[in-house]
Amino acid sequence: MVAPFDAVLFDAGGVLVVPDPVVLKPLLDYYGATADHVGHVRAHYAGMAAKSRARSNESDWSSYNSAYVDCVGVPPVNHDDAVFVLSRTRTAHLWRHPIPGSAEALLALHRRGVPIGVVSNASGQIEDILNRSGVCQVGEGRGAPMRCIVDSHVVGVSKPDPAIFDHALPHFAGIDRSRIAYVGDSLVMDVEGSRAAGLIPYLMDPYGDMTDAPATRISSLLQLL
Repeated sequence: MVAPFDAVLFDAGGVLVVPDPVVLKPLLDYYGATADHVGHVRAHYAGMAAKSRARSNESDWSSYNSAYVDCVGVPPVNHDDAVFVLSRTRTAHLWRHPIPGSAEALLALHRRGVPIGVVSNASGQIEDILNRSGVCQVGEGRGAPMRCIVDSHVVGVSKPDPAIFDHALPHFAGIDRSRIAYVGDSLVMDVEGSRAAGLIPYLMDPYGDMTDAPATRISSLLQLL
């Protein structure tokens, strides 16, 4: 069987890490949320599905926040207050909770000799967070070695602009972009952006929120193996 790709690039948010439930659970419990930590991880994907359906740009998280607080069980009477507080609390530095199985999948791909890297819309913090969380780093370390970790804030261009991937491709010399997969959790930012760059898009959809998405869906990075 011929593999569908020779290398893989990953988004960080929703693929390797999600907003930290240790912070967000007590924040929203105050407004009547009932979900446990796993429920908060699940809420991230409900939020991303809502954001994708609304075709919101990178800076607009209103649909995400609304779907998130609904998913964790905030009652309607507290919905607007919870959305407001979530919007003020969920900062770039909270995207630090490792997704179970993702780090293991990265190491397994590395051990199989598959070239891997990260391309993420971020705020200049994502390389440090992935390293601190033990998920991955450029070169040797606790996590899987990446060929590159591209942060949109650092390079000055963000998805869905396909030009962001040009900052990663030199690290994959000799591999045609049509043989490089990109895994993300946003239909607009990740699937459409990577497809415009000539890559193979995969949509992370562990709860089946995006069954109508025009992309190959996976529920875990372990499926790539």
